[in-house]
Amino acid sequence: MRLLAFAVTALLALPSPVLAWGKTGHRVVGAIADPLLTPSARAGVRSILGVETMAEASNWPDFMRADPAPYWQRQSTPWHYVTVPKGAGYAQVTPPPEGDAVTALRRFSATVRDKSAPLPERQAALRFIIHIVGDLHQPLHAGNGTDKGGNEVPVTFFGKPTNLHSVWDSGLIDDEQLSYSELATWLGARITPADRRAWASTDPAVWIAESTAMRDQIYPTDPALSYAYVYQNKARVEQRLEMGGVRLADYLNALFQPQRKRR
Repeated sequence: MRLLAFAVTALLALPSPVLAWGKTGHRVVGAIADPLLTPSARAGVRSILGVETMAEASNWPDFMRADPAPYWQRQSTPWHYVTVPKGAGYAQVTPPPEGDAVTALRRFSATVRDKSAPLPERQAALRFIIHIVGDLHQPLHAGNGTDKGGNEVPVTFFGKPTNLHSVWDSGLIDDEQLSYSELATWLGARITPADRRAWASTDPAVWIAESTAMRDQIYPTDPALSYAYVYQNKARVEQRLEMGGVRLADYLNALFQPQRKRR
């Protein structure tokens, strides 16, 4: 029993990577966005990624964090999240010197627009954009600055020791036992024209405000999470995935919108 308690304590003490949605969730966001692209956005994405789908590209920034290079181990880590204290908005936050998800999104967007940039740089930038838009729709990627986006909030999920961030990354989604394509098909079919109009936004500050409002509602009073927590949050998770897909399409449609020639 003492050995088990020590193992659990050691597990929780390990540094947790700040990921969002997990592989399935990120792919769902990319797959929902794909059919919502305008012809110019679709052509723009294809000219950069080729046959690589947005669902496939969506997890690349997390996959590359296994690369031991300093760029992936330190420099790029802050680009997956923002820190917004409770009661504040992103406009009131000064991004750290190393940047955050919003500053990275802005920089990568400029690279994608720059047709003189080398193709590998534009590919990396577009993959980051796809990933970051998904990240900013995960409530705990708008962290409150006190617990590393829920990574330092130990919980159990159906009896297994983990942390709150991990539950929202993958636990709640994987509990459905669906492939990303099945989940994307189900969720995408629910999105109505009225939803698209209501959710239309290319402003990360809007997405962050929604995430922080939800973030402050999802901290459990009982760390033993199971059926009740899933029941309370299933609709929230699904809507954030749906909104992430719609916003990703909106963002890319604007990014690849043909520029009018000046007379």
